Amino acid sequence: MENNTGVTALERSFEKVNEILKKHSYQPSNLIAILQEIQAEYRYLPEEILTYVATALGVSPAYVYGVATFYAQFSLTPKGKHIIRVCDGTACHVKGSSRVLKVIRETLGLEEGKDTTDDLLFTVETVACVGACALAPVITIDDQVYGLLDEKKAREIIEAILEQEGGK
Repeated sequence: MENNTGVTALERSFEKVNEILKKHSYQPSNLIAILQEIQAEYRYLPEEILTYVATALGVSPAYVYGVATFYAQFSLTPKGKHIIRVCDGTACHVKGSSRVLKVIRETLGLEEGKDTTDDLLFTVETVACVGACALAPVITIDDQVYGLLDEKKAREIIEAILEQEGGK
């Protein structure tokens, strides 16, 4: 299927990936940087793109998939626009991070076992430590730190973002 410029739909969907690959000179040694940029663009690593990258770099799809699954920074499932990380380190856990996590999940309507909202607006993760123990319990949203939280403050923060995003 071609548009009036002669570019196929497949080529358009991989246009950004091609730019990233070109920027890294199609070097397999740059795979991690390539995957980081692709994930920044798509918010995850789609399977078809991993296969495409493997072909473009002249390596096996298993190799690319192995790298993508080895490092915790990479996700093979779609992530939300806003990433909420709830610290569950010792200080945060003792000061109620599990209650904060519960209210965040309730506010976003996330059922057990589901970490990303259907509208791909939020992903909620727990992390071992964010390094802000004096502010426990702590969450980060898009790398902004929110500390000294309780359930009420956590709900207000999430509701404020929801309102900014269109009153959802």
